[in-house]
Amino acid sequence: MSVEHFQEKVQQTLPQERYHHTLGVMKTAVTLAKQNGVDETKAELAALLHDYAKPFSRQTLTEVLKRQEPHETFSEYGGVLLHAPAGAYIVRDEFGVDDEEIFQAIYWHTTGRPEMSLFEKIIFLADYIEPGRSFSGIEEVRKLTEIDLDAALLATYRNTIQHLVRGGKMVHPMTLAAYNDAIKQKNKRGA
Repeated sequence: MSVEHFQEKVQQTLPQERYHHTLGVMKTAVTLAKQNGVDETKAELAALLHDYAKPFSRQTLTEVLKRQEPHETFSEYGGVLLHAPAGAYIVRDEFGVDDEEIFQAIYWHTTGRPEMSLFEKIIFLADYIEPGRSFSGIEEVRKLTEIDLDAALLATYRNTIQHLVRGGKMVHPMTLAAYNDAIKQKNKRGA
């Protein structure tokens, strides 16, 4: 499975701005993978595919997810989250990418989850800090990724939760669970 094999299809599917974001995520994921001893090619592929389902309609994404998980809750929290879990299934079924780490990284790249693997953290953070993003708190997270991925993850959850609360939006329970887990892990490390 090479990146080149899928790149044309992804480029044709994503709007230009989203594809540009994806290229930034790929570059960032490779950098983070290199810094943390993770398979760079695999990280690049997961980053390429992470937003593949983003332009699909809410109805399509909901149908895909309901077929796979009849009791899913993502659709209750707005359409913006659906592309991640539904996209993991679409990438697996449409592209035949049957790698569990890639599946999980795509699935959880919007909400996070407790006890994320190093690979999942890299894709999650690469999506958050890619060079095209600019918003309050991002520079802190970028700096933290260079020294402590867990601290960067905690800052990302904190920023995301605060942003959603300020906007009067619901916070997915998995994001809250991930934040709580990150605090618990930080306390265990004595940081």
